[in-house]
Amino acid sequence: MPMANPVQFISQVRAEVGKIVWPTRREVVTTTIMVFIMATLASLFFFLVDLAIKAGISGVIHLVGS
Repeated sequence: MPMANPVQFISQVRAEVGKIVWPTRREVVTTTIMVFIMATLASLFFFLVDLAIKAGISGVIHLVGS
């Protein structure tokens, strides 16, 4: 593929940038809130799984150690 003329390249870049559809402020706020909610739910889930694994291992150690 031959290298394009720099002026033509800049023109093509400007045309492509013009096609970008930027999110609205409301969309950004909504998706940000959703990310925070999902991160909170994921951290709660992994905390509970970790707690259950810890309890299970402690139980097994207690049974074997006695």
